[in-house]
Amino acid sequence: MPSRTTRASASPLFVPRKSDRRTARAARHQFAAARDQARHAARPPARPTAPGLDPELRATYPAAGRPGPASARGGSLKLPAHRMTTATASGAYPFLAEGGLGAQGIYIGRDVHAEAAFTYDPFALYGRLDGFTNPNILLAGIIGMGKSALAKSLAVRAVAFGYRIYVPCDPKGEWTVVAQELGGQTIALGPGLPGRLNPLDAPARPYGVSEEDWTSEVRKRRLLLLGSLAKTVLGRELHPMEHTALDVALDQVVAYAEANGTTPLLGEVAYLLGSPERLDAALGELSGRLGHAAEDLAHALRRLVHGDLAGMFDAPSTVAFDPSAPMLSIDLSRLGGAGDDTALVLAMTCASAWMESALADPSGGRRWVIYDEAWRVMRHVALLERMQSQWKLSRGLGIANLMVIHRLSDLLAAGDAGSRGRALAEGLLTDCSTRIIYRQEADQLASAASLLGLTGVETQAVAALTKGRGLWKVAGRSFITQHLLHPRERELFDTDARMGAIARP
Repeated sequence: MPSRTTRASASPLFVPRKSDRRTARAARHQFAAARDQARHAARPPARPTAPGLDPELRATYPAAGRPGPASARGGSLKLPAHRMTTATASGAYPFLAEGGLGAQGIYIGRDVHAEAAFTYDPFALYGRLDGFTNPNILLAGIIGMGKSALAKSLAVRAVAFGYRIYVPCDPKGEWTVVAQELGGQTIALGPGLPGRLNPLDAPARPYGVSEEDWTSEVRKRRLLLLGSLAKTVLGRELHPMEHTALDVALDQVVAYAEANGTTPLLGEVAYLLGSPERLDAALGELSGRLGHAAEDLAHALRRLVHGDLAGMFDAPSTVAFDPSAPMLSIDLSRLGGAGDDTALVLAMTCASAWMESALADPSGGRRWVIYDEAWRVMRHVALLERMQSQWKLSRGLGIANLMVIHRLSDLLAAGDAGSRGRALAEGLLTDCSTRIIYRQEADQLASAASLLGLTGVETQAVAALTKGRGLWKVAGRSFITQHLLHPRERELFDTDARMGAIARP
């Protein structure tokens, strides 16, 4: 026989009109009891709890849901009040209720969450913003997200504020058109080009520095340059006797140049290093040990004289440095195209040494130094050492260094953990109070979050950034900023022109 389902119900109770109050009260109580019995009878039977079940695993709330004002029933939700400091609130909600960096500075674009204009000027923020200890900037982002456009836009707009722009290494030649539009200067170096730079040129003595002190400073810079070039080619640190050989050879070449009224050249230093008798005679060493120790140095510097860099740095400079020019870039697009970055690094080392003649002058005003495609030089310790020195002196020299890389893991490519190269690369990151992160690939998010100390919310934001939109970390404060380009800037900074060009038959 089919089973029957019994349904309990309760209906309003009929009470006689002339009944007394006690009878009516009892009838109402009976009706309430019957109604409760009917309501419970309609619910599904509760599952029996297995013996030995942990009480902690039992349901906290009944199947109907959490009772009370926090249950969100009826479309309203009332949560208990919770107090926290603004520092804690900014950590939990990093992009909300930000007041920005102020109106003073270079216009960048729009603060996405505040729906307001976003401006930035490292020189204006220094000394005014807590935790902003230096004007150096790190800019990282994958190809096609607009990081190069941001770097160029910063340079162009900074000129309007009276800042000068120096680009010591332009490996793709993209800054030439920008320098021309600003009325600046571009020096193209490469095989067959007429440009010549003598990295041993002595910069003009700054005002207030004695002749003796300046001579000592110029000698120190020249020795640092020669050591960097030698270490880059040899791929190792120099031995003590090799340092001595460089000292002796440089002093001999400088003394000869001063006696004849000329400028010392790299070729003369390389020639003297390859003459053991002259080295030993200059040092007074009769055993011939110094000349033998300098053999590797002579071959290392020979590359700049007779190798693939011949004719670029072994002759007097054919161009003069104009400190009043709004922008100066060194076009090295003719070098490093075969996959070997050694020639590019050597050229960049020589060019940056030549450019230091203006950077060393404290009266030269505030300047931006932009290292585009810096990931290509992260594997060379000698150049990292020169960059670190410039990073450390940025405040005293009035320089804002901007380093442009593709991904944060490029910093880890400088060497193994604990190596000199890794320490230098991480030191550059530490000395950047401003970190601008454009979108990163999924496999790069972990390293980016670890190196920059990103929160979970910030890491998710980096993964979802669109073109032209970046995460700005300025002295611990976070902003999502949409970079806005003027139509003329968009045309000037277009790096995808070749990709969009129509091939002609």
